[in-house]
Amino acid sequence: MDELGRMSVAEFKEAKKNPIVVVLDNIRSMHNVGSVFRTADAFRIEAICLCGYTPQPPHRDIQKTALGATETVSWLYYENTSDAIQELKLRGYHIFAIEQVEGSISLEKFHALDKKIAVVFGNEVEGVDIDVLKICDGCIEIPQLGMKHSLNISVAAGIVLWDLSKPKLNDLVQ
Repeated sequence: MDELGRMSVAEFKEAKKNPIVVVLDNIRSMHNVGSVFRTADAFRIEAICLCGYTPQPPHRDIQKTALGATETVSWLYYENTSDAIQELKLRGYHIFAIEQVEGSISLEKFHALDKKIAVVFGNEVEGVDIDVLKICDGCIEIPQLGMKHSLNISVAAGIVLWDLSKPKLNDLVQ
């Protein structure tokens, strides 16, 4: 493990972060929440906002997939997703729901250079709440070619966070 050059938890917390916040809007599965924490750690995402009935650490089912990322990634809880979005907007974030809706931007065409952004991932069945969609700055969708046209939230988060992180990776690698 030493050859991997991993940071300590303290070093990670002090390291420069990707100016991306993940907002989880009423996610049911603790395993999905844990997976998003692990992905957020991998791409050194600034923080996660857990909203509504999204489960919060500490919990063994979150930890099972997070593998310790709940200790490295900053997170906040909001009873209402709209409150989280309003606070992020006040802090200068541009808010984009990850959702297939009319007028959404395909992920490969989305460019957020030099912007602080927050991405909202919705409930596994219902998606992002309609009232939340109304206050977002836009929607991004992941292009899909199959029959299902939906992805597990943890898979969608991995795809989106990787894509949004690519332009900033050189700035973050030590």
